[in-house]
Amino acid sequence: MNKHLKGILMVLIGSMLWGATGPMMEWILHEGAINASFMLTIRLLLAGIALLLFIKWRGQNVTAIWKNKYWATSLVLFSLIGMLGVQYTFVATINSSNAVFATLLQFLAPIFIILYVSFANKMLPPIYQVLGIIGTLVGLFLLLTNGQLNELLVSNSALIWGVALGFAFAFYTVYPVKIMNEWGVMQVVAWSMIVGGSVLGIISGFWQWEQWAVLMQPQILLMMLGVIFFGTIAFVLFLGSMTYITPVETSVLSSMEPLTATAVSIVWLGRTLELYQFVGVVFMLLFVTWLSIEGDRQSRKNALEK
Repeated sequence: MNKHLKGILMVLIGSMLWGATGPMMEWILHEGAINASFMLTIRLLLAGIALLLFIKWRGQNVTAIWKNKYWATSLVLFSLIGMLGVQYTFVATINSSNAVFATLLQFLAPIFIILYVSFANKMLPPIYQVLGIIGTLVGLFLLLTNGQLNELLVSNSALIWGVALGFAFAFYTVYPVKIMNEWGVMQVVAWSMIVGGSVLGIISGFWQWEQWAVLMQPQILLMMLGVIFFGTIAFVLFLGSMTYITPVETSVLSSMEPLTATAVSIVWLGRTLELYQFVGVVFMLLFVTWLSIEGDRQSRKNALEK
């Protein structure tokens, strides 16, 4: 198998596994009566420890990052705002609505990134980014309303959490570039999961026996182990794919995540999408993908001109 095909298969399988964990978490939250903070604490801690042990097994020094004050501070900031921010807003959005809505709201992240870059550079975004933003927002409007101006199909809290998810995902994408280049993606992610999970666990009191009693129920425990296992494997496959394919290809192929979440939710949880909601999903995926492709083309063009 050539490396390019290997990278494509890795990101496709990783995205599908990651997309499937959304409905699984939705089931746990709605059917298992587990507190969102408790579930997320267990998921982050176990996944982070598993990744850290994997890195240690590969012979890497996993404690050196904490010996440098600058990088340690950067890691804590990313852990709390980036990793914990994305994970908590994602789970909160699922808890307030459903996995399909939460997965799609991640795709608001490019809009926040574009607005931040434009503000930082004190210039308007190029026309292709403006069109991409408009197209994505049109898709979001259709998803939220099914084309009815007087009807919102999700609660206000779900919408607020969803927008916060998009913002957190933008921070998660932009902020850790330097620290990941210095220490490696997997080590930064592993430690940020452990730090974020520990802080959330302390704040929410994850030692409460009532939650552990629910978790020990066979069906709930099996589903939770599935979320942790599939989510961790998905992340490793997704990161590993970047060695073999371009970031644009990764971005485009990762659209399998919301498609998988939608398919699993329809077949397993009985979720349905109305016609205009489905059109909205297509709009969001198309315009976010176009933003990635056109952004890469413009970067190559500017590099050649220089």
